[in-house]
Amino acid sequence: MKVYFLGTMGWYDTPLGNTLCVLVDTGKEYIVFDAGGGFTKLDYYIKKANPVYLFLSHFHLDHIIGLHALNKFKFSQGLYVFGPPGTKKMFNLLINPPYSKAVNALKIRVRIKELDRNLRLPFEMEFKELFHTTVCYGYRLSCDDKTVSFCTDTGLCSNLALLAKKADLLIIESALRPGESDKGWPHLNPQQAATVARNCGVKNLALVHFDAADYPCQDDIRAAKEAARKIFKNSIAARDGLCLEI
Repeated sequence: MKVYFLGTMGWYDTPLGNTLCVLVDTGKEYIVFDAGGGFTKLDYYIKKANPVYLFLSHFHLDHIIGLHALNKFKFSQGLYVFGPPGTKKMFNLLINPPYSKAVNALKIRVRIKELDRNLRLPFEMEFKELFHTTVCYGYRLSCDDKTVSFCTDTGLCSNLALLAKKADLLIIESALRPGESDKGWPHLNPQQAATVARNCGVKNLALVHFDAADYPCQDDIRAAKEAARKIFKNSIAARDGLCLEI
């Protein structure tokens, strides 16, 4: 299983990277988490005719802005899109004139489904609502005895711990700077993210979704990584283009 970080920033693209998008190549499927600015690079990584699945956490623009690139994709296998309630409505609004080309006019077939407990997939995918200003899902992928958890845009909550438990890799947001908090805008700082990893028995932690306004340079991201490592040593700050093998 390979994990590619196509976008690692939050809020808006900067010279440090695009907004959030993570690709997991299981060898049988391509599984994509979020469609921020990094999603526009997806076609550089899809080399086989394996099914492509996109799981959206929520509809804040930095997590869906890359969908405008759908018209350039030519995957013969098409794209399956899953997300919280409202996913179909969001697509009908944004992937349509005057904002984009209509879904049914794209070069690839896009099939959209809102998540429910009856979902059947060729891999194990668990989803739970996190703590944010709007409905936001975190995900837990289990495949070939490996587990990758993807949890972005959340404050501390019980569902976060359940999704993270004993994951081989926890991909988690670090929108806030070390030591900072914001009760009105639920997000994590690197120490909180690392504490989740330590308490949940995670093997490896990758910090993502660095708020572009609070992380304007590489030194700021490096400081977040070091703050996390003081609590959980197997912490990294993911960067665009990074590939991890799990």
